[in-house]
Amino acid sequence: MSDVILDAWDGPAIPVHALTETEAATALEADAFAAGLARTAEFKGRSGQVLQVPDAADGALGRVLLGLGEGGSTDPFRALAGKLPAGVYRIAEAPADIAADRIALAFALGSYRFDRYKRAKGETGAAGRARLLVEGCDLAEPRQVAHACALARDMVNTPANDMGPLQIETIAREIAEQHGGRITVIEGEGLLEANYPAVHAVGRAADPARAPRFIEIRWGDAGKPLVCVVGKGVVFDTGGLDIKPSAGMRLMKKDMGGAAHALALGRMIMAAGLPVSLAVLVPVVENAISGDAMRPGDVLDSRKGLSIEVGNTDAEGRLILADALTRACELEPALTIDMATLTGAARIALGPQLPPFYTDDEELAAQIEAAARAENDPLWRMPLWKPYADALDSDVAEIKNDPDGWAQAGSVTAALFLQRFAPSGPWAHLDIFAWNPRNRPGFPSGGEAQAIRGLYRMIRERFA
Repeated sequence: MSDVILDAWDGPAIPVHALTETEAATALEADAFAAGLARTAEFKGRSGQVLQVPDAADGALGRVLLGLGEGGSTDPFRALAGKLPAGVYRIAEAPADIAADRIALAFALGSYRFDRYKRAKGETGAAGRARLLVEGCDLAEPRQVAHACALARDMVNTPANDMGPLQIETIAREIAEQHGGRITVIEGEGLLEANYPAVHAVGRAADPARAPRFIEIRWGDAGKPLVCVVGKGVVFDTGGLDIKPSAGMRLMKKDMGGAAHALALGRMIMAAGLPVSLAVLVPVVENAISGDAMRPGDVLDSRKGLSIEVGNTDAEGRLILADALTRACELEPALTIDMATLTGAARIALGPQLPPFYTDDEELAAQIEAAARAENDPLWRMPLWKPYADALDSDVAEIKNDPDGWAQAGSVTAALFLQRFAPSGPWAHLDIFAWNPRNRPGFPSGGEAQAIRGLYRMIRERFA
């Protein structure tokens, strides 16, 4: 929510004092009135705790104490946005090791709301919420990053009836047009003519109004290093003929989270004018059920020419990514990143808050990890364990989309499948969740933008 951070304000602003536990204890010792309120509220400066201190003269809110715990994290500033009444605030005190632009971004991210389908109650827009005055820094980049993250979250939160292939194409066109990019869209039977057979096979069972398509955005000077960003765009996943149970299908509106993240990351890169050439590649399908649906046991062609046995129609994301990654190979990129809500196994391994990433490039892995730490945008590297690769061997085709059960490591084997189609240069695969399953301060339940802030920083620094 880029409109909640201000670089100028001509009215009064309520001061916010951001304090570690040690600093909070010292401050309260010198302020008997605030100390009394703190005892009642059990405020001790723990991370994310907020104490509203009224003005002694008129009882209006006079200042805010924000607990930072041991310090070092921007999460308390993200939580702050949802704990304040409407008004304008300013940071009066904060640790020197947390830059003002990082505070601004955290506050903007924490201000996100998805209320498209709710009747407006009370005052709406930025004036109806807390806003933060952040002085002494350029807010252009935090605003652009916050806007892109909100876009990804909006796309993931929007139900499939309003976020189909056409809607994703429309968003992609708007992003390309806004930033001077060029967009190509191949739809329906045209996918066969253009040699995207796996994308066509997965999406062909959908209603014609929700026909599959392949979206390619190109931006930047062709003489600069090419970054390819690939995102899985399954707008809804029934599981196909290997149909999911109702509980497994409930959140499948978010199976286009990789596409949402790819478009958001591409938007960040274009908005910042990074010195790269960019290709955003998004295969978009609905994994539906009809008489034309792919079947277990079918053998599909792929853009790379490898034949793929469909062992499970619910492992469709890797099929469409296979064609997209092959297209990336043809562009000879300097860096390829793919993002997908690919496996439940990734959640079993690491849970919903910590997406795994895979790469064989040690330098790239170190850069991704460093950028993720710097942006407080967590990731965890997982191994491309080669001894599991033969779990993907097929008796009738060159590879199959469901690994043999003995390998067990479903997220690892999915990454190994994608590696067969990925460019030979620096490549990383992210198995994201794109969802908060529970409310926590600054992280409302629903769609979440994972890893793209860290990836944006990595790309900015790698090609600086």
